Amino acid sequence: MVSINSNDLIALIAAFVWPFTRILGFIAIAPPFGNNGVPVRVKIALGFFLAMIVAPSIPAIDHVDLVSITGIAVILQQLIIGVAMGFIVRVTFAGVEMAGEMIGLTMGLGFATFYDPQTRGRSSAIAQFLVIITTLIFLSLNVHLAMFEALITSFKSIPISTSLHMGFSPQRLAIWGEEIFKIGMLLSMPIVAALLITNIALGILTRAAPQLNLFGIGFPITITVGFLMLMLILPYLLLPLENMFQHGLNTIHSLGSAPPTIPMKRP
Repeated sequence: MVSINSNDLIALIAAFVWPFTRILGFIAIAPPFGNNGVPVRVKIALGFFLAMIVAPSIPAIDHVDLVSITGIAVILQQLIIGVAMGFIVRVTFAGVEMAGEMIGLTMGLGFATFYDPQTRGRSSAIAQFLVIITTLIFLSLNVHLAMFEALITSFKSIPISTSLHMGFSPQRLAIWGEEIFKIGMLLSMPIVAALLITNIALGILTRAAPQLNLFGIGFPITITVGFLMLMLILPYLLLPLENMFQHGLNTIHSLGSAPPTIPMKRP
Protein backbone atom coordinates (compact mmCIF):
# COMPACT_ATOMS: atom_id res chain seq x y z
CA MET A 1 0.00 0.00 0.00
CA VAL A 2 1.33 3.40 -0.98
CA SER A 3 1.26 6.02 1.75
CA ILE A 4 1.94 9.70 1.21
CA ASN A 5 2.48 12.02 4.12
CA SER A 6 1.97 15.78 4.17
CA ASN A 7 5.63 16.59 3.46
CA ASP A 8 5.62 14.46 0.30
CA LEU A 9 2.37 16.06 -0.84
CA ILE A 10 3.77 19.58 -0.32
CA ALA A 11 6.92 18.59 -2.24
CA LEU A 12 4.83 17.27 -5.15
CA ILE A 13 2.76 20.45 -5.28
CA ALA A 14 5.87 22.64 -5.12
CA ALA A 15 7.55 20.64 -7.91
CA PHE A 16 4.51 21.44 -10.10
CA VAL A 17 3.93 25.08 -9.07
CA TRP A 18 7.45 26.32 -9.82
CA PRO A 19 7.61 25.24 -13.51
CA PHE A 20 3.94 26.18 -13.88
CA THR A 21 4.79 29.73 -12.78
CA ARG A 22 7.59 30.10 -15.33
CA ILE A 23 5.46 28.68 -18.14
CA LEU A 24 2.48 30.85 -17.22
CA GLY A 25 4.65 33.99 -17.12
CA PHE A 26 5.92 33.14 -20.58
CA ILE A 27 2.45 32.51 -22.02
CA ALA A 28 1.11 35.73 -20.48
CA ILE A 29 3.63 37.86 -22.41
CA ALA A 30 4.67 36.03 -25.57
CA PRO A 31 2.42 36.48 -28.63
CA PRO A 32 0.18 35.20 -30.02
CA PHE A 33 -0.93 33.43 -26.84
CA GLY A 34 -0.19 36.47 -24.71
CA ASN A 35 -2.60 38.73 -26.59
CA ASN A 36 -5.54 40.06 -24.64
CA GLY A 37 -7.88 38.48 -27.16
CA VAL A 38 -6.94 35.01 -25.90
CA PRO A 39 -9.13 34.01 -22.93
CA VAL A 40 -7.43 33.67 -19.56
CA ARG A 41 -8.81 30.14 -19.17
CA VAL A 42 -7.04 29.06 -22.35
CA LYS A 43 -3.73 30.49 -21.11
CA ILE A 44 -4.05 28.78 -17.73
CA ALA A 45 -5.09 25.47 -19.30
CA LEU A 46 -2.16 25.56 -21.75
CA GLY A 47 0.28 26.37 -18.96
CA PHE A 48 -1.21 23.62 -16.78
CA PHE A 49 -0.79 20.88 -19.41
CA LEU A 50 2.75 22.01 -20.27
CA ALA A 51 3.67 22.03 -16.58
CA MET A 52 2.24 18.52 -16.19
CA ILE A 53 4.61 17.38 -18.95
CA VAL A 54 7.67 19.24 -17.68
CA ALA A 55 7.35 18.78 -13.91
CA PRO A 56 8.34 15.05 -13.73
CA SER A 57 11.64 15.74 -15.51
CA ILE A 58 12.72 18.58 -13.21
CA PRO A 59 14.77 17.67 -10.12
CA ALA A 60 12.99 18.67 -6.92
CA ILE A 61 14.39 21.17 -4.44
CA ASP A 62 14.70 19.53 -1.05
CA HIS A 63 13.73 21.13 2.25
CA VAL A 64 11.90 24.11 0.69
CA ASP A 65 8.37 24.85 1.81
CA LEU A 66 6.08 26.33 -0.84
CA VAL A 67 4.53 28.89 1.53
CA SER A 68 7.81 29.91 3.16
CA ILE A 69 9.79 33.03 2.29
CA THR A 70 12.21 30.94 0.25
CA GLY A 71 9.38 29.23 -1.61
CA ILE A 72 7.70 32.55 -2.46
CA ALA A 73 11.06 33.91 -3.62
CA VAL A 74 11.47 30.93 -5.96
CA ILE A 75 7.98 31.54 -7.36
CA LEU A 76 8.78 35.20 -8.05
CA GLN A 77 12.09 34.17 -9.59
CA GLN A 78 10.39 31.75 -11.98
CA LEU A 79 7.78 34.33 -12.89
CA ILE A 80 10.47 36.87 -13.80
CA ILE A 81 12.34 34.30 -15.91
CA GLY A 82 9.18 33.37 -17.80
CA VAL A 83 8.23 37.01 -18.40
CA ALA A 84 11.79 37.74 -19.62
CA MET A 85 11.57 34.94 -22.19
CA GLY A 86 8.15 36.07 -23.32
CA PHE A 87 9.50 39.62 -23.64
CA ILE A 88 12.03 38.40 -26.21
CA VAL A 89 9.25 37.11 -28.47
CA ARG A 90 7.15 40.22 -27.84
CA VAL A 91 9.97 42.49 -29.01
CA THR A 92 9.87 40.91 -32.47
CA PHE A 93 6.19 41.71 -32.90
CA ALA A 94 6.73 45.19 -31.43
CA GLY A 95 9.35 45.82 -34.13
CA VAL A 96 6.82 44.85 -36.80
CA GLU A 97 4.28 47.22 -35.24
CA MET A 98 6.87 49.99 -35.27
CA ALA A 99 7.53 49.34 -38.96
CA GLY A 100 3.81 49.62 -39.68
CA GLU A 101 3.55 52.87 -37.74
CA MET A 102 6.48 54.39 -39.65
CA ILE A 103 5.03 53.29 -43.00
CA GLY A 104 1.59 54.63 -42.11
CA LEU A 105 2.94 58.01 -41.01
CA THR A 106 5.06 58.38 -44.15
CA MET A 107 2.12 57.43 -46.38
CA GLY A 108 -0.09 60.00 -44.71
CA LEU A 109 -2.27 57.40 -42.96
CA GLY A 110 -1.27 58.40 -39.47
CA PHE A 111 -4.87 59.43 -38.80
CA ALA A 112 -6.20 55.97 -39.82
CA THR A 113 -6.02 54.38 -36.37
CA PHE A 114 -8.28 51.61 -35.13
CA TYR A 115 -8.90 49.83 -31.89
CA ASP A 116 -6.62 46.82 -31.60
CA PRO A 117 -8.32 44.00 -29.63
CA GLN A 118 -5.00 42.23 -29.15
CA THR A 119 -3.32 45.05 -27.22
CA ARG A 120 -6.49 46.97 -26.26
CA GLY A 121 -4.96 50.11 -27.69
CA ARG A 122 -5.04 52.10 -30.90
CA SER A 123 -2.70 51.38 -33.78
CA SER A 124 -2.56 52.25 -37.45
CA ALA A 125 -4.17 50.12 -40.12
CA ILE A 126 -0.80 49.32 -41.72
CA ALA A 127 0.62 48.16 -38.37
CA GLN A 128 -2.33 45.86 -37.74
CA PHE A 129 -2.05 44.44 -41.26
CA LEU A 130 1.67 43.67 -40.84
CA VAL A 131 1.09 42.11 -37.42
CA ILE A 132 -1.56 39.81 -38.88
CA ILE A 133 0.82 38.77 -41.68
CA THR A 134 3.59 38.20 -39.12
CA THR A 135 1.30 36.09 -36.93
CA LEU A 136 0.30 33.91 -39.88
CA ILE A 137 3.97 33.39 -40.83
CA PHE A 138 4.76 32.73 -37.16
CA LEU A 139 2.21 29.92 -37.02
CA SER A 140 2.87 28.52 -40.50
CA LEU A 141 6.59 28.10 -39.74
CA ASN A 142 5.77 26.32 -36.44
CA VAL A 143 7.72 28.92 -34.53
CA HIS A 144 5.26 28.56 -31.65
CA LEU A 145 6.33 24.93 -31.26
CA ALA A 146 10.00 25.90 -31.33
CA MET A 147 9.17 28.62 -28.81
CA PHE A 148 7.74 26.09 -26.35
CA GLU A 149 10.71 23.81 -26.99
CA ALA A 150 13.06 26.65 -26.03
CA LEU A 151 10.96 27.28 -22.91
CA ILE A 152 11.17 23.63 -21.82
CA THR A 153 14.90 23.51 -22.59
CA SER A 154 15.40 26.57 -20.37
CA PHE A 155 14.80 24.41 -17.28
CA LYS A 156 18.20 22.85 -18.02
CA SER A 157 20.07 26.04 -18.90
CA ILE A 158 18.36 28.04 -16.12
CA PRO A 159 17.49 25.44 -13.47
CA ILE A 160 15.13 26.09 -10.58
CA SER A 161 17.17 26.97 -7.50
CA THR A 162 16.90 28.84 -4.21
CA SER A 163 19.77 31.21 -4.97
CA LEU A 164 19.10 34.91 -5.28
CA HIS A 165 20.72 34.92 -8.70
CA MET A 166 18.07 35.09 -11.44
CA GLY A 167 19.91 32.61 -13.63
CA PHE A 168 19.95 34.83 -16.71
CA SER A 169 21.76 37.95 -17.75
CA PRO A 170 19.66 41.14 -17.51
CA GLN A 171 22.24 42.83 -19.72
CA ARG A 172 21.48 40.43 -22.57
CA LEU A 173 17.78 41.13 -22.13
CA ALA A 174 18.38 44.91 -22.20
CA ILE A 175 20.51 44.62 -25.33
CA TRP A 176 17.71 42.67 -27.00
CA GLY A 177 15.43 45.71 -26.58
CA GLU A 178 17.26 47.47 -29.39
CA GLU A 179 15.87 44.88 -31.82
CA ILE A 180 12.62 46.87 -31.88
CA PHE A 181 14.34 49.69 -33.76
CA LYS A 182 16.37 47.32 -35.95
CA ILE A 183 13.32 45.36 -37.06
CA GLY A 184 11.26 48.52 -37.54
CA MET A 185 13.91 50.18 -39.69
CA LEU A 186 14.67 47.02 -41.67
CA LEU A 187 11.07 46.34 -42.64
CA SER A 188 10.02 49.94 -43.28
CA MET A 189 13.14 51.21 -45.06
CA PRO A 190 12.16 50.20 -48.67
CA ILE A 191 8.73 51.83 -48.45
CA VAL A 192 10.00 54.88 -46.58
CA ALA A 193 12.78 55.34 -49.16
CA ALA A 194 10.28 55.08 -52.04
CA LEU A 195 7.97 57.59 -50.37
CA LEU A 196 10.90 59.93 -49.75
CA ILE A 197 11.75 59.87 -53.46
CA THR A 198 8.06 60.49 -54.22
CA ASN A 199 7.96 63.51 -51.91
CA ILE A 200 11.13 64.89 -53.49
CA ALA A 201 9.57 64.50 -56.94
CA LEU A 202 6.40 66.24 -55.75
CA GLY A 203 8.49 69.06 -54.32
CA ILE A 204 10.30 69.53 -57.63
CA LEU A 205 6.97 69.41 -59.46
CA THR A 206 5.35 72.08 -57.29
CA ARG A 207 8.48 74.20 -57.61
CA ALA A 208 8.27 74.02 -61.40
CA ALA A 209 4.49 74.57 -61.43
CA PRO A 210 3.45 76.60 -58.36
CA GLN A 211 -0.19 76.66 -59.46
CA LEU A 212 -0.54 72.93 -58.64
CA ASN A 213 -2.23 72.14 -55.36
CA LEU A 214 0.29 70.05 -53.41
CA PHE A 215 -2.24 68.89 -50.84
CA GLY A 216 -4.72 67.96 -53.55
CA ILE A 217 -2.38 65.68 -55.50
CA GLY A 218 0.22 64.83 -52.89
CA PHE A 219 -1.83 62.64 -50.56
CA PRO A 220 -3.37 60.40 -53.26
CA ILE A 221 0.03 59.89 -54.88
CA THR A 222 1.87 59.04 -51.65
CA ILE A 223 -0.89 56.68 -50.51
CA THR A 224 -0.93 54.95 -53.91
CA VAL A 225 2.87 54.59 -53.98
CA GLY A 226 2.83 53.28 -50.41
CA PHE A 227 0.27 50.58 -51.19
CA LEU A 228 2.11 49.61 -54.38
CA MET A 229 5.40 49.25 -52.51
CA LEU A 230 3.66 47.31 -49.74
CA MET A 231 2.24 44.94 -52.35
CA LEU A 232 5.69 44.49 -53.90
CA ILE A 233 7.53 43.69 -50.66
CA LEU A 234 4.96 41.27 -49.22
CA PRO A 235 6.36 38.23 -51.11
CA TYR A 236 9.82 39.01 -49.69
CA LEU A 237 8.81 39.32 -46.02
CA LEU A 238 9.20 35.61 -45.31
CA LEU A 239 13.01 35.52 -45.18
CA PRO A 240 13.59 38.54 -42.89
CA LEU A 241 10.81 37.48 -40.53
CA GLU A 242 12.17 33.93 -40.43
CA ASN A 243 15.62 35.29 -39.54
CA MET A 244 14.09 37.46 -36.81
CA PHE A 245 12.24 34.52 -35.30
CA GLN A 246 15.37 32.39 -35.40
CA HIS A 247 17.37 35.16 -33.77
CA GLY A 248 14.78 35.41 -31.02
CA LEU A 249 14.86 31.65 -30.38
CA ASN A 250 18.64 31.72 -30.21
CA THR A 251 18.43 34.53 -27.68
CA ILE A 252 16.03 32.50 -25.52
CA HIS A 253 18.38 29.51 -25.64
CA SER A 254 21.38 31.67 -24.69
CA LEU A 255 19.59 33.74 -22.06
CA GLY A 256 21.28 31.81 -19.27
CA SER A 257 24.78 32.52 -20.59
CA ALA A 258 26.76 35.67 -20.09
CA PRO A 259 26.50 38.32 -22.84
CA PRO A 260 29.53 39.08 -24.97
CA THR A 261 31.72 41.77 -23.55
CA ILE A 262 32.29 44.86 -25.67
CA PRO A 263 35.79 46.30 -25.27
CA MET A 264 36.01 49.95 -24.31
CA LYS A 265 37.74 52.23 -26.76
CA ARG A 266 40.17 54.62 -25.27
CA PRO A 267 40.05 58.19 -26.51
